Amino acid sequence: MARRSPSTPAKGSAKTTKNAAKTSTDGQKKPGRFKQIIEVFKYTQEMDRSTLPMMLLAMAASIAVGLLVTWLVFNSPWYGVFMGLMVGLLIAMLILARKAERAAFARIKGQPGAALAAMQSIRRGWNVEDEPVQIDPRSQKMLFRASGRSGVAIVAEDSSAISMRLLEKERRAIRRVLQHDSVPVHQIVVGDGDGEVPLHKLSSYMQRMKKPLTKSEGAAVSQRLNVLHRSLRQSMPKGIDPMRARPNRKAMRGR
Repeated sequence: MARRSPSTPAKGSAKTTKNAAKTSTDGQKKPGRFKQIIEVFKYTQEMDRSTLPMMLLAMAASIAVGLLVTWLVFNSPWYGVFMGLMVGLLIAMLILARKAERAAFARIKGQPGAALAAMQSIRRGWNVEDEPVQIDPRSQKMLFRASGRSGVAIVAEDSSAISMRLLEKERRAIRRVLQHDSVPVHQIVVGDGDGEVPLHKLSSYMQRMKKPLTKSEGAAVSQRLNVLHRSLRQSMPKGIDPMRARPNRKAMRGR
């Protein structure tokens, strides 16, 4: 009787591994791709009622164009229906993705760290710091930073006086580290007012910036800023959480 080699996995174990891959860490079965799309569509449609009409309009327009082209070229509309349907589905998915991203940003708008979430959605071109580079302990105002070929971007989540003071403080610190003016330092304020950048447009706004630096120069800037970030963390007393720190009120009153 032939014996199973120890190195050969059993069919049962392979099936168990496959089922485990479809199960989340909390023991629940992960939803399939189609179910995920349905859930995203329901959420997006709830946030933006124009999602479904725009998707249907895109599909109808694609089918109409496909019918017209194939009727004129091949004198047969059926191929155009299939081609237009495929193109329409693709455009509809692109519309859904854009609407879903905007709905997600609308949900976190006004929350601390929303600007960081928008910055982290940038796929390439910027090195985004994972933590705030400036924090006001009393008001919880935070400042975020990214660097790349476009220079340095420091982002405030509102236009309050505290955020403006943090922006200027960080700008001066960056200038001291870089020691020359050839690197652009962009001060960005997230908001809906004049001169401000809406949250859902922050990533595209940063990606459209001019790139005066070379790839090596951008990497050198990022390294210098990492040194600045480490020095700021080392200067913070141990055991102090900057998100929960409070000023010494007795010292403020001179006692």
